[in-house]
Amino acid sequence: MTTTLFEGSPAAAEFIARVDGFIDGELRPLAAEHGITHEKGPSRELLRQVWKRSHELGFYGMTLPQPMGGAGFSLVDHVLVKEHLYASGTPFAPHILGELSGPPRLGALVKQVTQDQMQRFILPVARAEMAVCFAITEPNAGSDAGALETRAVIEGDGFVLNGTKRFISGSPFCDAAVIICATGDDPAKRETTAFFVERDRPGFRIEEGYKTMAGQSHTGNIVLTDCRIPLGNQIGERGKGLALALGRITVNRLLHTPAMLGLAKLALQDAVRHAQTRRQFGQPIGGFQAVQHLLADMATELAAARALMLSVARRLDAGGDARAEASMAKLFCSETAFRIADRAVQVLGGEGIVQGSRVEFLFRLLRMYRVLTGTSEIQRNTIAKELLARAAAA
Repeated sequence: MTTTLFEGSPAAAEFIARVDGFIDGELRPLAAEHGITHEKGPSRELLRQVWKRSHELGFYGMTLPQPMGGAGFSLVDHVLVKEHLYASGTPFAPHILGELSGPPRLGALVKQVTQDQMQRFILPVARAEMAVCFAITEPNAGSDAGALETRAVIEGDGFVLNGTKRFISGSPFCDAAVIICATGDDPAKRETTAFFVERDRPGFRIEEGYKTMAGQSHTGNIVLTDCRIPLGNQIGERGKGLALALGRITVNRLLHTPAMLGLAKLALQDAVRHAQTRRQFGQPIGGFQAVQHLLADMATELAAARALMLSVARRLDAGGDARAEASMAKLFCSETAFRIADRAVQVLGGEGIVQGSRVEFLFRLLRMYRVLTGTSEIQRNTIAKELLARAAAA
């Protein structure tokens, strides 16, 4: 009997073991009872049950500072936990830690908010009592986040917000949103500021119902029409909105990679299982060298991508500068994970192209990761700029 080396801490290994108990003992039966799949998501009410239960078990606030109930994990532990969640195959994987609407969305805000905001927003999110989303992207502002058109203007004792945010993850089931708005009078200066905006305020509307190519409906638009909020909803200093949003961009890019690799691991597992059981010409197709080579390439590239992910995590844990390396990880892991899913479809043949098969879903979902959270082209731009800047400074 062989054992798999676990690269994280004993605390992370124990955390994963308890999460497995939650997934197998509660979430899989819950998904079966309500017909929840990767493409048929849970209702807002059902998600609230999952968030609260995850919080009770100590999972939901893993990413928070330790004084607020966080686990105090290193980035290595964090990526290993997240990879394991997605490799479990549960459709609730994005919700166990609250990635779309919970504590991970708070990021650096915990250090920027006022005491009033801590009580009204941060602590309720930490306790799974409130869902929050982070809204930057607009119809005409994506990678060029400074080109925001949504504006916040001071009127009397508050701000009035107008504009549309597009493709906002977690918005369909949020209670509040962190909105990044243009606040400067001079468009050339691109001044932006962050605000908390409650969903139940007049002029706040969520447009949902559209699905991504993976069939999911986790995203929506936030439309603000003369939406008035108090001055106390401004987060941090005026003009520091993008700095606040991008303050953890290096870490955030890395933290998207374990989801991709966990899903790619599922695709590899399905391909191996099919190669063992599908028979043609009197033998399992895994006996043919052409199929063996596909599987070998999938496993090798997955191992290489994991090694890069863990290397960048260790570098950041040690306090090193890893801006270029985090972009390398996001680029390589997203491209690699999609290639693995593509080969899995090839191994499964006709079964792999049937809608409803897991590898067909993974093919579509992993294709999206080459676009989400910064396209592969944006990552290449960042890598090249960092390499050139380092060479110039040497």
